[in-house]
Amino acid sequence: MADNMRYHDAANKVVLLVDDEPDILELLEMTLSGMGLRVEKARGVKEAISLLAGNRYDLCLTDMRMPDGDGLEVVRYIAAKKIEVPVAVITAHGNMENAITVLKAGAFDYLAKPLSLEQLRNLVKSALSLPKSIHADDRQLLGSAAAMQKVRDLIEKVARSQAPVHISGESGSGKELAARLIVQSGARRDQPMVSVNCGAIPENLMESEFFGYKKGSFTGADKDKEGLFQAANGGTLFLDEVADLPLTMQVKLLRAIQEKRVRKVGATAEDPVDVRIISATHIDLAERVKQGQFRQDLFYRLNVIPIQMPALRELREDIPKIAQQKLEKLSLDSPVTFSEAALEALSNYDFPGNVRELENIIERALALCSGDVIEVQDLHLLSSERAEQGVGDKYPLPDYLDRVEKEALLEALQKTGFNRTAAAKLLGLTFRTIRYRMERLGIRSPSGADDAD
Repeated sequence: MADNMRYHDAANKVVLLVDDEPDILELLEMTLSGMGLRVEKARGVKEAISLLAGNRYDLCLTDMRMPDGDGLEVVRYIAAKKIEVPVAVITAHGNMENAITVLKAGAFDYLAKPLSLEQLRNLVKSALSLPKSIHADDRQLLGSAAAMQKVRDLIEKVARSQAPVHISGESGSGKELAARLIVQSGARRDQPMVSVNCGAIPENLMESEFFGYKKGSFTGADKDKEGLFQAANGGTLFLDEVADLPLTMQVKLLRAIQEKRVRKVGATAEDPVDVRIISATHIDLAERVKQGQFRQDLFYRLNVIPIQMPALRELREDIPKIAQQKLEKLSLDSPVTFSEAALEALSNYDFPGNVRELENIIERALALCSGDVIEVQDLHLLSSERAEQGVGDKYPLPDYLDRVEKEALLEALQKTGFNRTAAAKLLGLTFRTIRYRMERLGIRSPSGADDAD
């Protein structure tokens, strides 16, 4: 959105500037006034707190070091009093510890000295774009258990910030969904969200994929190309499976995050980027740091605000409700319900693949059930013993799907005494299809038990 459109009512927006240096105050005031904003100034922490107590502001921008205190006190005051104003802190160049401290305390963002006016304008635009109210969508993030409510509360909190967020949790627990809800609820909701699986990019291509490249920088580079950071500029970069980044790339990523600048492969100059980082992995990053496989400084930078997604087995009381909602979504054309026994079986199942596995189970049950009620036998739940042996693992996906299909075929065949015609009818398949699938999966009929072709 163009500036003149975004700030058509900017005269009604008021920014509180907190700094004891007249030159900095003047520079900031000139920049913000040029954006059509009204400015009030405080020359220290005490004056800032006094003004915040009696006035409404749309943004507070404070220096870190002042004679009567520091900007962290202003951040904590705003958080403690639950004042609805985003606050950003100006920190000394290279002092990432201060930056991370203020972000953890609830600051919207930070600016490093020497000030970049372009970064300042981007920060102001984002802060003034925050929605007035934020509520994580209960229809997407299902469950009323305390663990899931904690996740929703954190999402509401971090959506009002630009702080890096690290989402951890088992495979299939909804990490990417949580990331998308953060974006949808925040100031960057109308800007691009670029998702990348860090384990899917070959190591020799990582730098050019993340930062782009200039024409002629290597064989095959026949034109300039933007990288993931440039594609996400103004928005959010979601680094999924960030634990898979090689150490050499971790160094470059850390610098890009800290400096808010990237250099294309083959370029001589850096380009500024305005990107919020959200990362996720099912691996314990802290343990990777101990093992020397993940840089501690990058972990510290990514893990500013951690969110732990609960496993589905930790939401056991919510499983019937979650399953019913998923079923309603998947069976719009022909309403289907669960039997009480089926819901009880789901509630007692450990779900090694979490919500993703639940969705797979329901889709399979819909295909296999003979009426409008899903029974226990339609679920084809793995036994706990087989789950512990890794049968529930989802990767590689073709192997997992073959295991699921083979299990369903064997169960139907055993029920029908290996009568392929009856088993095909039970599964909703043609005779030719079940014969083909048995051959492909290596399923042999006991001697004399098979029906005639």
